[in-house]
Amino acid sequence: MFVTPLSEPPAPLCATVLICTFNRGSLLRSTLESLAAMDPIEGSWDVLVVDNNSTDDTEQVVASLARTFPVGLRYLRELRQGKSYALNLGLTAVTARVVAFTDDDVVVSKQWLMEAVKPILADPGLDYTGGPVRPIWGAPPPSWLPKTNSNLWGTIAVLDYGDEPFIYEDRRRIPIGANMAVRRSVFDRVGGFDPALGRKGKSLLGQEQAEFFCRTRAEGVRGMYVPKMELHHHVPRERLTRGYFRRWWFWKGISRARLHRMHPETETGLDLRRVRRISGVPRFAIGEVLGHLRGVWSSGIRRDHLRLMAEEMMLMYSVGYVGESWRGNRGSGQLDSTALDSELPPRAQPHP
Repeated sequence: MFVTPLSEPPAPLCATVLICTFNRGSLLRSTLESLAAMDPIEGSWDVLVVDNNSTDDTEQVVASLARTFPVGLRYLRELRQGKSYALNLGLTAVTARVVAFTDDDVVVSKQWLMEAVKPILADPGLDYTGGPVRPIWGAPPPSWLPKTNSNLWGTIAVLDYGDEPFIYEDRRRIPIGANMAVRRSVFDRVGGFDPALGRKGKSLLGQEQAEFFCRTRAEGVRGMYVPKMELHHHVPRERLTRGYFRRWWFWKGISRARLHRMHPETETGLDLRRVRRISGVPRFAIGEVLGHLRGVWSSGIRRDHLRLMAEEMMLMYSVGYVGESWRGNRGSGQLDSTALDSELPPRAQPHP
């Protein structure tokens, strides 16, 4: 671990920007440079990079920037592979009032951190914020990807809920992990991120943020969408393929089935403990597979390429969900022994 050779701030930190990274040294450099160029905020802040076993020049990139970085720039290494492990290690090293989460392949706007932190500090009843994520295209977007906000945008971590602020709980929404800020004390109350759902290895397992927000809502935590809390995210060429989209949605179905085993009440209020099942699989999920199969067929006949893509991805999601529900009923719940760790992270030790 190292820090910039600056004296400690005279008062507790207002915010820490937490970035988990894996083998993206050049992109991480751009992210850190955009953070260094931000407008000042009211209060002191720093940046913490958690390296999850990178084999490239990530550590050297952080060390070189730390010498002249305008605020503290810290580096930690997490040896257990998995984003949730890296996030949880980072949280143990944060004492700031607010943790601002972003990724290692983004460029933040000049006022990103200011807009992220301001509502939380101004309103004691507000515990987190989130904002839009704009694309930096690595290749021209394909014709089958909708040009306006849709469910498919989540595949490439792009999000836009519009120009007006709203309370996430009122619309049953959650922020995207690449752009959210959370009051540090929330983690003392509900714990960190579950490694059983975090990205690990070559799998596209996810939903660790969704599972975290299931727990926060049970505690009455509230958050706000902040349109001016804006950043831009690199979308590489290799993710703009049907093959990648199919894999992502299949793994989202698996992840969501595991999430529903932990939290059986869905975001729409449906209690999955009360639904009818066949071999452990909710009957409605089997119906969704059949419905999306019909949707793929009818969209193909009509040559409606946008609708075909949407139906195909929802089919992949439903197949993943059904398969994981069936495996869970058989008592395994395992698809990849390297991708799971059923131990929920402990509640963090209290911080000021």
